[in-house]
Amino acid sequence: MKMTRNIIAALFLALSLTGLSLAETGSVDINTADVEQLAEALTGVGPAKAEAIIAYREENGHFEHIDELVNVRGIGLRTVDRNRDNITLESQRDTQ
Repeated sequence: MKMTRNIIAALFLALSLTGLSLAETGSVDINTADVEQLAEALTGVGPAKAEAIIAYREENGHFEHIDELVNVRGIGLRTVDRNRDNITLESQRDTQ
């Protein structure tokens, strides 16, 4: 029992050190995702920041590079870096 508890504790520690959460669902296309999809898939992004991403996208057009997210109010480089592997730009590639 104690060994199982230690294994579970080690697993949670490993996940926290990598910046991952158990709620992450995989990749999200920031050019087409809605508020719920963005908030669910991106660590450190709740509904308010997700709405800001969509507002920026609607005002400036599709994101051409993931790093453009730092132009969104409330989104910093740390948030972008933590989510880089979960972000796609599929719809932007389809239009070229």
